[in-house]
Amino acid sequence: MANSNSSRSGSPSTARYGFSDAERSEEQLRRAGWWSDRGPGEAEPIVAALSRTPDPDLALHSLDRLREADPDEWGRLAEALGEDVGLRGRLFSVLGDSTAFADHLAAHPADWKRLTSEATPPETIDEWTAALLEAVGAEGDGEPATEGGPVAKLQGPEAVRALRAAYRALLLDVAARDLGGIAEPGLPTVPYDEIAEMLADMAVAALKAALAVAVAELRGAGVEQLPRIAVIAMGKCGGRELNYVSDVDVVFVADGEADIAVGTRLASTMMRVVGPAFFEIDANLRPEGKAGALVRTLDGHLSYYRRWARTWEFQALLKARPVAGDAELGVRYLNAVRPMVWTAAEREDFVADVRSMRRRVEDHVPTDLAERELKLGRGGLRDVEFAVQLLQMVHGRSDEALRSSTTLEALRALGEGGYVARADAADLIDSYRFLRTVEHRLQLRQLRRTHLFPEFDDAEALGVLGRAVGFRSSGRNTAAQALVAEFRRHAKRVRRLHEKLFYRPLLEAVAKVPTEAMRLTTSAAAERLAALGYTSPQGALRHIGALTSGVSRRASIQGALLPVLLDLLGNTPDPDGGLLAYRKVSEALAETPWYLRLLRDEGVVAERLAQLLGTSKLVPELLIRAPEVLRLLGDTPALAERGSGEAAASLRSTVGRYTDPQRAAAAARSLRRHELLRIASADLLGLVELDAVCQGLSNIWVAVLESALDVSVRDTAARWEGPVPARLAVIGMGRLGGAELGYGSDADVMFVCEPVDDADEATALKFAGTVVEQVRRLLGAPSQDPPLEVDIDLRPEGKQGPLVRTLDSYVSYYRRWGEAWEFQALLRARAVAGDADLGERFCRAIDPIRYPEGGIDEAKAREIRRIKARVDAERLPRGADPATHTKLGRGGLADVEWTVQLLQLQHAHAVPQLRTTSTLDGLRAAAEAGLLDESDAQELIAAWTLATRFRNAVMLVRGKPGDQLPKHVQERAAVAAALGYSAEVDTGEVVDDYLRVTRHARSVVERVFYES
Repeated sequence: MANSNSSRSGSPSTARYGFSDAERSEEQLRRAGWWSDRGPGEAEPIVAALSRTPDPDLALHSLDRLREADPDEWGRLAEALGEDVGLRGRLFSVLGDSTAFADHLAAHPADWKRLTSEATPPETIDEWTAALLEAVGAEGDGEPATEGGPVAKLQGPEAVRALRAAYRALLLDVAARDLGGIAEPGLPTVPYDEIAEMLADMAVAALKAALAVAVAELRGAGVEQLPRIAVIAMGKCGGRELNYVSDVDVVFVADGEADIAVGTRLASTMMRVVGPAFFEIDANLRPEGKAGALVRTLDGHLSYYRRWARTWEFQALLKARPVAGDAELGVRYLNAVRPMVWTAAEREDFVADVRSMRRRVEDHVPTDLAERELKLGRGGLRDVEFAVQLLQMVHGRSDEALRSSTTLEALRALGEGGYVARADAADLIDSYRFLRTVEHRLQLRQLRRTHLFPEFDDAEALGVLGRAVGFRSSGRNTAAQALVAEFRRHAKRVRRLHEKLFYRPLLEAVAKVPTEAMRLTTSAAAERLAALGYTSPQGALRHIGALTSGVSRRASIQGALLPVLLDLLGNTPDPDGGLLAYRKVSEALAETPWYLRLLRDEGVVAERLAQLLGTSKLVPELLIRAPEVLRLLGDTPALAERGSGEAAASLRSTVGRYTDPQRAAAAARSLRRHELLRIASADLLGLVELDAVCQGLSNIWVAVLESALDVSVRDTAARWEGPVPARLAVIGMGRLGGAELGYGSDADVMFVCEPVDDADEATALKFAGTVVEQVRRLLGAPSQDPPLEVDIDLRPEGKQGPLVRTLDSYVSYYRRWGEAWEFQALLRARAVAGDADLGERFCRAIDPIRYPEGGIDEAKAREIRRIKARVDAERLPRGADPATHTKLGRGGLADVEWTVQLLQLQHAHAVPQLRTTSTLDGLRAAAEAGLLDESDAQELIAAWTLATRFRNAVMLVRGKPGDQLPKHVQERAAVAAALGYSAEVDTGEVVDDYLRVTRHARSVVERVFYES
C-alpha cells in the first residue's frame, strides 16, 4: 500500500505521529475510534502515546489484532485506554517492542487487565510460585519435591500449556513495568538491576512449579518415596541477573546414593517440563559436563571438585545458589563448595587459566559478527564479567565483602574496597547496565535468545531498538545514530577497562600469596613474616596494623596491596627497612589521591617500588619530597631514557622564571631532587649504565650552578649602583670537570671574572665576589636533600685565596707560584657555567700550564709520586681497610686517576687525544697512543668503573656518602643488590670480585705510576 503525507486531500496525516504507512495506519486508527477526518481529536493523547513507542506501526497493528481477537473485550480495553494513562503506557510500550507479547495477548485477550493501574501483579518468588502452581492445580504447603510439598494436578502437555501461558503472563507484567515509561514518560521506571532480579526470581518460581509437575508424573508412575535432592542455580540465575530469554544453568545434588536413581528421574522429568513451558534448562555445568551423571551426591560433587575440577569450574561455582528442592541440602552444598571457590586462586597458573578461557571464548566469535556481539565480543558483557570474577576470586579470599554472586554488587564492592578505582567501577556499572538493557530490548522483540546488535546500516532495526532503549531523534542525529554512537562508546570503554583490570600485573602477584597470608591479622602472620625474611615480625605487624587500621578506603587498598608488597619486600636485602620506608612514604603521601591507585593499577610500579625501598635509604627520603617520580616507575623510557641535557635545560628554564633568589634556589633544589631520584631509581633497577649516571648527575649539578649564578647576578645587579661591572664563568674541577659526579660528590669549582667595558678590576672583583658568596650561600643552605656543597678549595692559595680572580690573575699565579699538584688539578678544569666565552678563554689560557711543552720534568714527576704516597699514608681514615676503600684504597679511584693524570702531564703536549677531563677517555687515549698496554688500560678502566659503582651503591644504600665497602652483612647484601648481583650470590663473592679487580689494577699502578 502506498505511503503518503495525507490520506485525503486537506486532511491531517498519521505520518506526523511516526507511522510509516499513513493509509494503513489511518484505517487501523479509524477502526479503533481514534481518528477522523480532522485527525485524532479527543484521542490525541492515545495517538501521541502510540507515536512514542519503539515501533508505532507494530504497536497499532498489534492493537488491531486484539480488537479482532475479541471485539467485546476490545470495547472494555478501548474505554480503559482513554482513562488509564498507566495502562496506556505499559500496553503500548510492550506492543511497540514485542511481537511475542502481541501473540500472547491475541491468544489471551483478557490479560490486558494485568497492566491497569489498579492491578497488583506478583512481585516476589512466593507470589510467582503460587501463580504458577495454581496454573497446574498444585496444592500443598512447603517446597515442591519435598515430603508434603505441592503436587500438580495437571501433567504432560496440558501442564506445559498451562505453565507456558501463566509464565508469559508473568513475563508480561515485568516487561510492562520495564518499558512503560517509553510511551508515557511520566510513568515510574524500574532500573535494570531490579528487572534482572525479578526475571531470576521468576525463573526460580518456574523451576519449583516444574518440580511439582515432575513429582505428579513420578507419583503417576508408582514412585511414592521422594528423593532428597536440591536444585542449585548457576550462572545468571544464580547471580539474580537473568535476561528475558536465557538458558538457566542448574546442578542437581542428592543427599545419598539411595536418592540418585529416583532423583535422576525427577530431575529429567523436571527438565522436560521446563524446556517447552519456560526456557531452556542447561545442566552441563555439573561435574564432567554432558558426560557426567545428571545427579550426584554431595560427597560425589566434593570429591570431583577436589581432584579433577578445572579453574573455570570454580569460577562457575561463584554464582551457585540453592533455589529449589531440599533447602537444607542446598545450604550444605553451598557451604561445602564456597571455600573451594575462595581458595581456587591459589591454583598454579590460576590467573593465566582465567585469561586463557576469556581469549578462547572471544576467539570463537565469528569475525564478521565480533563487533556486534553484545555478550561474547570485545567490549561485551563477558569482558565485564570475567574481569569482575577474576578480581573477586583473587581478592575475595581475604575480603568477604567481595563474595557477591551478582556482577553489579561485586563491582560496587570492588570499588568501595579500593580494588578498583571508583571512577572505573562506576563506568563499568554504567556500561554493563547499558549493554544488558540493549540485550533485553533485543530479546523482547520475539522472546528469542539473541545477543547480536543489528547491522550498522539497518536504519529501521536500529531506530526501533534505539527508541526502545530510550533514544529519540533530534536535530543533530536520529535515534539509530545515537544508539550506535552510544553502543560503540560503551564497548570501547568496557574493553579499555577490561584490559586494564583483567590484565593487571598485580593480579598474578596477589594470586601467588597463600590465602592464609592474605589475612594479615591472623596469629600465623608473624610466622609467615619470619619465613619471608623479616627479622622483626612483630615490628612488621605493627607497621601493617598502622597502614590497614580503620575502615577507610585507603586502609582497604593497603589491605589489598600489603600481602603482595610483603612478598616483594621479602625478596629484597632489607625487608624490615623496606616496610618501614613504605609506611613512611605512605603516611607522607596519605593525602596524595593517586598514590595508592597507582600501586594498585600498575603492578610494575609496586614491584619496582618494593625493590627500591628494600635496597636503598636514599630513595625513600627523596621520594617523600618528590612523589611525582613514582609515576615514572611504570614507564621505563621516561625513567631511564630521558636525556640528561633535556633535564638540565628544563631546570634552567624553570628557575629562570624566578627573580627572588630564595625561591629560585628552592625551585632548583626541587628539580634536582626529582632528577636525582629518577637517576637513582633507574640505576638501582639496572636500567642505566654508569656513564649515563655520572653524566646525568654532573649535568644536573651544572644546571643548578648555572641557575644559581644567573639569579645571583640578576639580584646583585638589581641592587648595584651603576651598570654590571663584570662577567663571570664557573670552572668545573675534579669529578664535576670530568663529568664523573657520584650521588654523594661535592662540586669542585673555581670562579673567574673579567671587567666589562671600562669597569676597573677592583669594582669587577667586588661585584663578582658578592655574586659568588650568594651562590655558595643559596646552594649551601641546610636542606633535607643531599647537600649542594660548592667546594672552592682547589683555587690558587686554597682556603687562603680570594673566592674569585680575574683571568689574568689566575694565569699569573700559575706561572709564578703554581705547584705540580695544582697543574695536575687543572687537568680536569672545564667551563661549566656563566659566560661561555670567558670560560673557554680560561681553558685555553691554562692549556700550556696543564699540558706543558715537552711534558713535566722528572723532578715534578717525583713530586707527584711523593704527594700520592703521602696521601695514601695520611689521608686514609683511621680504621679504614685499604683493600676495600673505594677512593684511597689499593687499586681504587685515586690510584687510577693519579696514573692517568701523570701520563697526561707527561705526554698530552704531544698526544692531543690525552687532553680530556674524563678519566676513562684519558685511559683509552693512552692505550691508543701506546703509552699503556691495552690490557693494562682495561684493568684500570675496570677498577675505576667498579670502584665508582661501589661508591655510588654505598650512597644509595646508606643514604649518606661512604668510601668504604660495608662490613655489615645486610648492608653488604644491599650494595650487592644495588650493583645488580643476584640475591643468591654470597656477599663474600662480591667482595672477592672487588678485591680481584682492584688487585690487578694496583699491579698496573705500581708499574706505570711508581716505576715508570
